[in-house]
Amino acid sequence: MTSRQEQFGGEETPPSHLQIDLDRLASYLGSRLPGMGRDLTATKFKGGQSNPTYRLHGLGGSFVLRRKPPGKLVESAHRIDREYRILSALTETDISVARPYLYCEDIDVIGSEFYIVEHIAGRVFWEADMADCMRHDRAAIYDDMNAILARLHSLDPVAIGLGDIAKPDGYIERNLMRWSTLYEEAQLTQIPDMDWLIEALPQHLPKAKESCFIHGDFGLYNLIIHPTEPRVSAVLDWEMATLGHPLVDLAHHLRAWWDLPNSGLAATSLVGVDLPAFGIPTMDEYVCRYCERRGIAVPDLSWYLAYAQFRYGAMVQGILKRGAEGTAASRVMVHNQDRVVRIAAMARRSLEGYKIKE
Repeated sequence: MTSRQEQFGGEETPPSHLQIDLDRLASYLGSRLPGMGRDLTATKFKGGQSNPTYRLHGLGGSFVLRRKPPGKLVESAHRIDREYRILSALTETDISVARPYLYCEDIDVIGSEFYIVEHIAGRVFWEADMADCMRHDRAAIYDDMNAILARLHSLDPVAIGLGDIAKPDGYIERNLMRWSTLYEEAQLTQIPDMDWLIEALPQHLPKAKESCFIHGDFGLYNLIIHPTEPRVSAVLDWEMATLGHPLVDLAHHLRAWWDLPNSGLAATSLVGVDLPAFGIPTMDEYVCRYCERRGIAVPDLSWYLAYAQFRYGAMVQGILKRGAEGTAASRVMVHNQDRVVRIAAMARRSLEGYKIKE
């Protein structure tokens, strides 16, 4: 049986709708990126569903090209221009990212906007249990991941030039409305629990207000791990980064601990894994370590988990819609409509528990 690591790790020949005119690209890069003006090759990274990402190789070395997918897109999604700006700002911080080189808004070059960053060698783990790793390596990688998220949430957005990337207030309300709208735009069938959540989540917003710089989809699958050492070399996929509530970011990041088990290629879940034997902390232990690093009290995450689960359901629905329209970045569709139904039911249980506590 194919594993997520086999399915999403590594590179592949781009499918026909995502192929790049390399001669035209080389002509564009000739005066902009030394050594990349001729004899280019491009392979597509197999992982990812949103923005197609390629390893570009030429006489000047290897780089990474990330583009908007071709075709009609959901409005406000796939903001790679914004992602490029964020990467540029983060190169001056202690958050490791791929160094950006250029951004191209001319869609005539390859058919959509794109940017190019350095290629960082390393490993990407698509399965949360990291089965091929040693126990002490898993422990070290999970701890480094925890530390990076705590540092990220401690950055001063103004000091790094991202204070205007979004409004500093009202993130939860705006984000909830945005994902509700994106879900409705991507809806292929009626899911009563998703409709219920769209109505109920705004009625029980947390009273605590906080704003910091957040990633939006921080997870093991969006990290490059050093080729031989148990540490993070770079954080990937900043498309959804913004100014927002750190506990929303944390709750989404905790998905491996709460995601549906036995979902095959669609999910990487730690449910049912013997965590102590694997050297992986429990969710409570992981949250406590994060809070220690940030110097905050351990919070009640119930509402935040419910919202993270709802948002995840909306993300999956978006993937299903792109798959139905033929614009998905990955040729393999591992999700199905029943998965959104099950995620919605989980989110509803989380929110109902929060309401009882209130």
